[in-house]
Amino acid sequence: MAITEPSTAAPGPDKPRFAIKDCTLIAIATGKRAHTLKEFRDHIAEISPDSLYYHFWGNLLQARFEEREYNNDFAAWAYRSLHDAKLAEQLAVVDPTQFVNMTEIRRQLLEYIEERLEESEHLHWVIAEQPFEFIRSQIVVFNTHTSTANPREMAKIMQKLSVSSIFYHFIDARRRNPDRMADRIELG
Repeated sequence: MAITEPSTAAPGPDKPRFAIKDCTLIAIATGKRAHTLKEFRDHIAEISPDSLYYHFWGNLLQARFEEREYNNDFAAWAYRSLHDAKLAEQLAVVDPTQFVNMTEIRRQLLEYIEERLEESEHLHWVIAEQPFEFIRSQIVVFNTHTSTANPREMAKIMQKLSVSSIFYHFIDARRRNPDRMADRIELG
């Protein structure tokens, strides 16, 4: 839930400040692997929503030296290991911010995979160069002991925030907040 503070009044003991948080995603092995597109589909149908979350968002918090070709792990695997550019492109356009929950995302992924299996008999038996390793995540939130009273104050410290703080307040907030919006300080 977003903490709000009017911008005109100085915060006092009874007026909350917007607390800046930091976070990390803990990767947890599921023991599930897919060697074929059919296995991949079967696992997508049953894996934890935390796994879907990790494979869409986890790469935003990982250090990397190269620009990623695809924005989620599913699309990257379809391209690199199955050599299926068409499926990779379909999976890459799945924007998790456009869905209300992980169930809807799962449904869309399964629809694309099923369509592709129907289009290509070849994909039923192709073995991937590398198996897809399903990982789930647990988000751990840290108190930074930093807070702001209003949007102007927030703007001043924005450049000093870690990538994971930005992730927590602008990306993960869409999952946490009922209105599916980033955490915010509202003008009062």
